[in-house]
Amino acid sequence: MIPFDPAAQALRVALARRHDDPAVEAARERWAAYDAHAEHLTGRFAGLYAVRSFAYVQPVHLQRGVPARLRKPYATRVSYTDWGPEDAPLLICGGGVVNSAMRFAFLAADLRGSHRVICMDWLGRGRSGWLADEREYTRATYVEQLKQLVAHLGEAARRPFTLLGSSMGGTVAIDYAARHPARVGRLVLNDVGPFIPRARRRRRAETLARFYVFPTPDDLTRRVGASQKHDGPVSDDIRRFVAYHQTRWSDDNAGRVYRHDVRALHAYRDEAKTSLSQWDAWARIRCPVLVLHGMQSDALSQRTLDRMRRGHALTVAHIPDTGHTPVLADRHQTACIADWLRGEGAAAEFSVPHAAVRGDGDTNDSIASFSENLRS
Repeated sequence: MIPFDPAAQALRVALARRHDDPAVEAARERWAAYDAHAEHLTGRFAGLYAVRSFAYVQPVHLQRGVPARLRKPYATRVSYTDWGPEDAPLLICGGGVVNSAMRFAFLAADLRGSHRVICMDWLGRGRSGWLADEREYTRATYVEQLKQLVAHLGEAARRPFTLLGSSMGGTVAIDYAARHPARVGRLVLNDVGPFIPRARRRRRAETLARFYVFPTPDDLTRRVGASQKHDGPVSDDIRRFVAYHQTRWSDDNAGRVYRHDVRALHAYRDEAKTSLSQWDAWARIRCPVLVLHGMQSDALSQRTLDRMRRGHALTVAHIPDTGHTPVLADRHQTACIADWLRGEGAAAEFSVPHAAVRGDGDTNDSIASFSENLRS
């Protein structure tokens, strides 16, 4: 059941009764200005990527908890953005529990000269379709989704590719890399490891697993500011860009709502009652690993990093003034990833200082190396 939202209801009534109501007209004008600005920000990436999709088939064995008489394979759409040359080395990106694929737009734009970058919307998020039952939103399903994406990409994924996962996307990447070691040549974990404490997961899940309506741009800005306060020093334009692609307009609610199935967040809340532990999967990973660590993170602790190093030659990039998780829009962060993907440098540990804020329309087509960026 969708919770009652008095503000949204009041605006709906106003729209129905008084089309010339000054407050309603003012709200419309604010949203029109917001949309125009967000579309201008999105325009910096015009022509750099394509939005594609494939038909994901949910297998019966992942429909546990569904009554037996209702279990049968069914298809739903999975959406992804595709950046860079088709024959370039492949990088597949998966976001966090409420992220959309466009959160990786700055990283993908920076790397598209050297890589084909695929950024996928998880089932129940972004432009991807929804599953039939709440109990089907599990990490096992997301691993299957990744597996089917790789099959869909065909020849492009024949060679070992790189997986990059932010938060939940990193937990999926760990499981996939452990099960398919011949497929994954490199692994990038954006502020996530094989262990996240229950208290942190539960606190985050309780905040997310609600239905939010934003009647005005100011409401959305306040919410974005609260939810992204740990993402690090990020410009207001980038925050607006991320929020725009994370939400959509809803006529029924007379405002913007998150672009996800709230049932997926309810499933995550149920899963978050226990700590995340993937140490068995981590022990089976043999490929090089880059960990991006927000130095104020409450999801990836120093203790977890220390344990991850046992038996693994990690490269750890510490990002100051940042929690969970870095947006990966900063030039130094994307250049650091680009250097590591080129195989520059052995296992190491270092800090990544913040770069200057990107200018309007700046996509940084020809990315400099991390060290060159530091000298500039």
